[in-house]
Amino acid sequence: MFTQETDTKMRAAAPAILRVGLSLVILWFGYVQVAHTADWIGMVPDYAVKLLPLPPEALVLGNGIFELVFGFALLLGVYTRLVAGILTLHLAHILTVVGYNPIGVRDFGLMLAMLSVFLYGKSSWRLGK
Repeated sequence: MFTQETDTKMRAAAPAILRVGLSLVILWFGYVQVAHTADWIGMVPDYAVKLLPLPPEALVLGNGIFELVFGFALLLGVYTRLVAGILTLHLAHILTVVGYNPIGVRDFGLMLAMLSVFLYGKSSWRLGK
């Protein structure tokens, strides 16, 4: 169906498209947590409030900022493997909070996709290492 040259170009673009797509998801979640912090307080696990001497609003805001910083790093391809590894662990933690439900199943897919970016490492369309 495709020429070998076209097939090679599409295969080369696939990891970058996955990285950029995942970064946009992370950036969206980071943005909405910063812009609408109060809407996310219900997602803060009880143990986090007990463990950390911060109000739930601060935890949501901190998580949103974390996701914005790491989302932009992933988008730009800066330290891709390190950033994707940290985000994979972050998504794994989110799974423990969300649990087994439709949202958790979606997040499981996102986590495996992020793990794929981690395993692949740097791809095209990047600024960093």
